[in-house]
Amino acid sequence: MAQVPDLFEDLKSCYSENEEYSSEIDQLSLNQKSFYDASYDPLPKNCMGQFLSLSTSETSKTSQLTYKESVVVVAANGKILKKRRLSFNQFITDDDLETIANDPEEEILQPTSVPYSFQGNVKYPFMRVIKRHFILNDNLHQSIIRDTSGRFLMAAALNNMDQAVRFDMGAYKSDDLKHPVTLRISDTRLFLSAQNEGESVLLKELPETPKVITDETNLLFFWEPQGSKDYFESVAHPKLFIATKQEYQVHMASGHPSIIDLQILENYP
Repeated sequence: MAQVPDLFEDLKSCYSENEEYSSEIDQLSLNQKSFYDASYDPLPKNCMGQFLSLSTSETSKTSQLTYKESVVVVAANGKILKKRRLSFNQFITDDDLETIANDPEEEILQPTSVPYSFQGNVKYPFMRVIKRHFILNDNLHQSIIRDTSGRFLMAAALNNMDQAVRFDMGAYKSDDLKHPVTLRISDTRLFLSAQNEGESVLLKELPETPKVITDETNLLFFWEPQGSKDYFESVAHPKLFIATKQEYQVHMASGHPSIIDLQILENYP
């Protein structure tokens, strides 16, 4: 544990020979209140410069900590080593710091990826339409149709597949291995737009297919085909998928009791 430098030892020469220097200041047992209550004459400029220089040099040599809901142990090269949660009214003592630094069971901070919803300036450029006029079914063999209002989608068992909505899928470029796509109702300007969990998927009308998507990531879904199943995870709301439920509008859900296992059926006019 780094030792706190005795700043007063270097400042003694700044006082006149006739000025009495209190021996109490040399005692490490001096409490914080008595220190701030002490009254001294203003220091000469050369002494203040010496104090600042000493403080800066000593600070750069020792480890630093940040106290904002937690204590963080930082190495001299700036690498964060350990972190401990504290309450806002808890005092930090030398014993606390020593325990954090030496305790092998303390939380070791690991780098984590930032969710897409929190990443700034992520751009998804449009590439091309990769599928046209396909139908989406769920694992109950229900097809996605438009409800009576025409504003929302729902799933229903159909005898006449002409009632099923046809979709076009537009592919966008991503920096990772995922496949961001848009889903548009064929021959319209209506794009599916993800909402919060349990909320109905909206149909958003756009003048044209977006060439680059940055802010409106509600329009994007990570398409993940697995065998005969297809999953559409929201880019704006990670872990939420396009889902169906009997007698319920198409909505966003993470899984059961909603159905997130969909199937693309192609070659429909």
